[in-house]
Parts: sequence; C-alpha cells; structure tokens
Amino acid sequence: MVFRSYMSDALEEARLAGARGEVPVGAVVVAPDGSVVARAGNRTRELSDPTAHAETLAIRAACAAAGSERLTGYDLYVTLEPCPMCAAVISFARIGRLYYGASDPKSGGVAQGPRVFSHSQCHHVPEVYDGIAAPEAERMLREFFASRR
Repeated sequence: MVFRSYMSDALEEARLAGARGEVPVGAVVVAPDGSVVARAGNRTRELSDPTAHAETLAIRAACAAAGSERLTGYDLYVTLEPCPMCAAVISFARIGRLYYGASDPKSGGVAQGPRVFSHSQCHHVPEVYDGIAAPEAERMLREFFASRR
C-alpha cells in the first residue's frame, strides 16, 4: 500500500478557519479505506465554545458518521500539535495514527507540555508522526498572529 498524505486537506481547513477569524488550525479524519470522512477547522469563536478545536470537531463528525465513539484504524491529520484536551479526545476515540504539522511549544499536549500519550492513565496511544507540512502550517499561524498585533 502506498502512503498518501491528507495534510493538504487539513491545511485547506486551516485556511478557511483563518478566513473566518479563527486560529488557522485544520483537521481531517480518514477512514481505513482511505476516504475522508470528516474535516473541520477551528470554530471556538464562531460557536462560543472553547472545545470547538478542529480535531475535536472532526472527530465528533467522524464518530457520528461511523455510528460509534471509537475510530479504530482511522487516521487524523491536523496542522498543529494537538493540545492536551484534543490529545485526550484522540486517545478516547482510539484514533490509529496521528499526523500533525507544526509543533506547539506553548500549548501542545503530545510532544510538548503534559505529553498526554506518555501517561499510564492514557487509554490508547496512536502512532504519532510529526512535522508533516510543518513549514506551511507554521507560516499560516505566524501570519495570522502577526496580523492581530
């Protein structure tokens, strides 16, 4: 089987989130058969919901489509290292593989900060691949925050 990255889809969701005035983070959930089953960008401001991060919204939609709270064998592509909340959601959903772009030294929860997947209380640890299209994700975030200063 040939690997295909879906990070370009996640980056498109991040661009759309940025255009809505949200922090430009995008996520895509891919089923074991390679089909994109959910996609989302941040919507915390739009929905007045601090949990409306791209990863969480995409996982919610994928679970609804699958009719299950578990997404065993599914992949998640996200443009920014998930925060601790999203890392916990990824674990609870039993996502098989996590691919992310930019590292998040301030708020990350995978390779930075609390490193959620390394705790013994973590229910499930996905395979993690970082740095996927990181320069583009980082540029998008830098430009977004520079325009706010």
